[in-house]
Amino acid sequence: MDIVVKGRKTEVPERFRKHVAEKLKLDKVQKLDGKVISLDVEVSKEPNPRQADRSDRVEITLRSRGPVVRAEAAAADPYAALDLATAKLEARLRKQHDKRHSRRGNGRIPASDVAVSVPDAAMLDESGRLTVDGEPRDEVPTTKMGSLEVQGEGPLVVREKTHSAAPMTLNQALYEMELVGHDFYLFVDAETKQPSVVYRRHAYDYGVIHLNPDSFGGEEPGGAGGALGG
Repeated sequence: MDIVVKGRKTEVPERFRKHVAEKLKLDKVQKLDGKVISLDVEVSKEPNPRQADRSDRVEITLRSRGPVVRAEAAAADPYAALDLATAKLEARLRKQHDKRHSRRGNGRIPASDVAVSVPDAAMLDESGRLTVDGEPRDEVPTTKMGSLEVQGEGPLVVREKTHSAAPMTLNQALYEMELVGHDFYLFVDAETKQPSVVYRRHAYDYGVIHLNPDSFGGEEPGGAGGALGG
């Protein structure tokens, strides 16, 4: 594998190319990622004199059979930028290498040792049922919040509120919504006596939804769920 050095809107001197080859140790890179296909180094220069402290930018791109790894840095000269970019690249390669190594089972507990290593761990008996300390564990825990009962780790209502709502006009509901700074406001329509919600749509546009319980004609129970922005 060779290192390809190129310049973007700038010339790359031969001295810098040699420095890249010395700085980017291929054997070290391949030790961290043995599936490297190519290694590209791109140098660019910022002509703005106000950015003289970071006028030279170096971007290193490593392509392999895995994800592309890229590192870039800017400094007052290309050599300093290369040093910074190389340090970033090596840190990312080392992190990726350690992650792959840990995924291969390093530090994992064998299935036969789970009961000893993890206190109160659930196991399977001969019938395939969950057991804890040898006792069957078929019950699913139930949590009650207000009028709701939730089994297992299902959706949980963390807060329930009941408000007194005097009937009001749509304009009053809009005014109340703006006062509290919310994107929607629940109210009872003074004209129709229906539970309603007014909501903000786009810019200064608003929408309103009315619930009419008298229109239920024996169909399957439903709700007015969905996105308010429609």
